[in-house]
Amino acid sequence: MSNARYHQHFTVSWDQLHRDVRELCHRLVERDFKGIVAITRGGLIPAALFARELNVRLIDTVCISSYDHMDQGGLDVMKGVDHDGDGWLLVDDLVDTGKTARKVREMLPKAHFVTVYAKPEGRPLVDQYLTEVAQDCWIQFPWDMGVAYVEPLVDQVKR
Repeated sequence: MSNARYHQHFTVSWDQLHRDVRELCHRLVERDFKGIVAITRGGLIPAALFARELNVRLIDTVCISSYDHMDQGGLDVMKGVDHDGDGWLLVDDLVDTGKTARKVREMLPKAHFVTVYAKPEGRPLVDQYLTEVAQDCWIQFPWDMGVAYVEPLVDQVKR
């Protein structure tokens, strides 16, 4: 798949991500989880926030690669886990086409799968999500961005 499929952009700040994860945690706070499995790389930071908010101390990872920046390719499973997910919270930042989600569902069929953001094609594969975004929307996550100086408007106009 090519990045030509993205016609919209949605930028998520650190504050927005934390608010969104906390909102999802409110929906999960009554449940007890053995631990959290983060889908790397995108699920690492949300998993840490879930762990804090739900007071979960055991965190593992499933390491899968399917993107090279904005281009989606084949799946490369670099690390799995040795259980079926029973009693575990499975966390990712986003479910997009569902390619990674389908593979992880095969690996952890009994896990409770949550993503912070969901696109229509992948949405049916997760148990819970907070925000739906359009399929043709590229999400800019805060860990992919840097802070840079922006010249004041008055200086830009005077040039």
